[in-house]
This record gives sequence, structure tokens and C-alpha cells, in this order.
Amino acid sequence: MTVLPSQPSHDIEPGLISRALEVAGRLANDAADVITATAGRGARPAASESPFDWVTDTGRTLERHTRRVLGDEFPGVPVFGEEFDSDPEWSTSVADQLTARSGSARYRWSVDPVDGTANYVAGMPWCAYSLAMLDEHGPVVGVVADPYRSQIYAAARGRGMRANGTPVRLADQQETRAGIVCTELTRGGTWPGMDRFISNATKAQVGVRLLGSPALAIAQVALGHATAAVLDSYEEWDVAGALALAVESGAAVLDRRGEPATLPMGGLLVAGPAVAGDVLEWWQQAAR
Repeated sequence: MTVLPSQPSHDIEPGLISRALEVAGRLANDAADVITATAGRGARPAASESPFDWVTDTGRTLERHTRRVLGDEFPGVPVFGEEFDSDPEWSTSVADQLTARSGSARYRWSVDPVDGTANYVAGMPWCAYSLAMLDEHGPVVGVVADPYRSQIYAAARGRGMRANGTPVRLADQQETRAGIVCTELTRGGTWPGMDRFISNATKAQVGVRLLGSPALAIAQVALGHATAAVLDSYEEWDVAGALALAVESGAAVLDRRGEPATLPMGGLLVAGPAVAGDVLEWWQQAAR
């Protein structure tokens, strides 16, 4: 079963896209330098904190910097982020958040300053900085910094995906066998049916990896390294930047029902169009 990739055609001002890409790329480069310079310092979560949902000083510093730069460059555009959305200094009002996410606001930014916090703290080389500009139709611009591979992945609606400036287009893949599928734990641990999903994949001779960064999991599909990524639970800022990459690379982005979507909330599948149907079947079977 071949699933056609999502192809949003909503026009955006070219000048705005170019400026958003430039600013987002600059912020991603800044973040990559900070992450590689500070990772693995040996900090540990307090007894009341979950290692799956942990706030670090680096995360707060990077998000504060991101918000200040975006506030100067794009005044009036709301910013949503993992670390400060409940902080009175930075968070928008509940009414403003609902307005922005319901489509009444033209644009919004969404940032995850350190995606893969537990890996970052342990010094494991698998975490990312993710930033996206969105409108009511989904990501307009997305940037993901992969610090340990010295890569900045960037995409804009209708302009394709690039890795350090080099265009990336997903090659045709006709079978899942011998491929890798990425998934992630939820904040509470495993997701319902996760064991059955892994069993379904392994029976099809497909490896499953839980690497600890939703943004990089999706990016691996966009780059052609992984066959698919299945995420059961996440926040917008976890995935928005990477979904821009996936759409522009030519991947299919599906919701839990198998419907194409540029920003599905409540479960998503990213895969090459020719293999998306197989992975979707494993996922849906696991949920029964």
C-alpha cells in the first residue's frame, strides 16, 4: 500500500519564509554550540522529577534566548516552548494560546530547546534543538540541530529540505524488511500496545529503536536512515520542526487513523510513502 505524502500548498510570503529560515538557522547553530559544550555534566533529576520530563538549566537558557530573539525579530508572534509555557514572564495567556492554536492567529513559533534531555544529561550523543514556525495548516519553517553530527536540518513549505545546505529528497523504498523503525516512550513509560507493535515489526524482520529524541527519530526518516517513526504521545514542540523536514523530504505523515496530516496531534506515523501502509497496519493492530 502506497500512501501519498502530505503536500500543503498554502502560500506564504517568500520574504517571511526566508527571514524565518535565517533566524531559525542562527538559533539552531547557537543551540548546537551550547549543547555540545555543556552535555554530560553529571546532574541528576530530583526525586520528584521524572527523567522523561526533566527541565535543565541549559534548556531554560536556550529557550529564554530563543524567545528573546524571536520577540525582537517577529514581534507579536506568540512563542510556545517546553520550559516556559507555564512561566508568567514568558507564557502567553490561555486565551492567546487557544487563539494561536485554533487558527485565528496567523503564525506561531514552537521550540524544544533540548529534545532528549536524559541523553543530554548523561552525555549520550543523541539530542537536538528543534524550532518551527507554524500557521493554521501546520509547519511553515522547521529547523532541527543535530549537534553531535554537526548537522543543521532545515525545511520550508514548498522549498524542500536541506542538511547543512545540501538538498535532501527521500529515495523510493519498496519494502520494510531489514529496515529500522523508531519509536519513543511517553512521559509515563511505554504506550498501550507498544509491546505488540514491536512484536509485529520484528516478525516482519524490522528492527525497532527507542533512542530518546522524537525530533531526531522523525529526522532519521526524512534523511532516509530509518524506514518509519511511530510516536504515540508528544507535545507540539517535540515534533513540529522535524515534521517540516519529513513533509518536504517527501515522507508520508499520517495520523492514528491513517489520514494524511501535516501536524497530527494524538499519535503520528512518518514513513516512506510505499511502506507507510505496512507500518500503519502494525500500529493499528497493536492498539486493538
